[in-house]
Amino acid sequence: MNLKEMAASEAVKYVDDDMVVGLGSGTTASIAIKLIGKKVKDGMRIVGIPTSKDSETLAKSVGIPIGDLRARPAVDITIDGADEVDPSLNLIKGLGGALVREKIVAYSSNLEVIVADDSKIVQRLGQKAPVPVEVVKFGYEATVDKLQRLGCTVQMRTKWDELFTTDNGNFIADCRFPAIDDPRKLESEINNVPGVVDNGLFVGLADKVIVASKGGIEILESNSVLRARTTSRAP
Repeated sequence: MNLKEMAASEAVKYVDDDMVVGLGSGTTASIAIKLIGKKVKDGMRIVGIPTSKDSETLAKSVGIPIGDLRARPAVDITIDGADEVDPSLNLIKGLGGALVREKIVAYSSNLEVIVADDSKIVQRLGQKAPVPVEVVKFGYEATVDKLQRLGCTVQMRTKWDELFTTDNGNFIADCRFPAIDDPRKLESEINNVPGVVDNGLFVGLADKVIVASKGGIEILESNSVLRARTTSRAP
């Protein structure tokens, strides 16, 4: 069993009958979806809330019933991945392109469980990954100019030599900052730029981070203040 499989296997232990389960995006989350599918096949009753078209397609293929936030506004648990995790369990997400839907589902979740291998653990966000920023297509060049004024270098994401388009029909600007000393402040500053839909800084949303390494599994938990704030998001 590789590290991603280890983390995903530990995470799905939190899934139980009659839960509404947020289904994350990315390679590790995809493993979790397949494992949840096995539980459904064995008789577990859940409803899945996908965070991307890819996760929805995969979930359907393994037999997970699919719902949406209109009918199921309170999500019991979401299992998702991350590109970076800092000591306060703040995250960078979105290298797979699903950051907006991931954040919407995370904010609706009573328990946000992040699965990762130890390579994703950093002392400060931005050490390895850029901050993905989803921007509307109209006037995106002006949006990028305003983002650069925040002190970052911007690379528009491409796929097959064309600008990458998200499930929401937008572009992604990957913003690399020399240092991210205050993730909460930066998250707000980025989102205040006209044309920005949202960004990949997830501050105070993760409740547990399951980290797999060669030494085994470590479960990191947010402090009591963040847990209380997180729990109050959903009714």
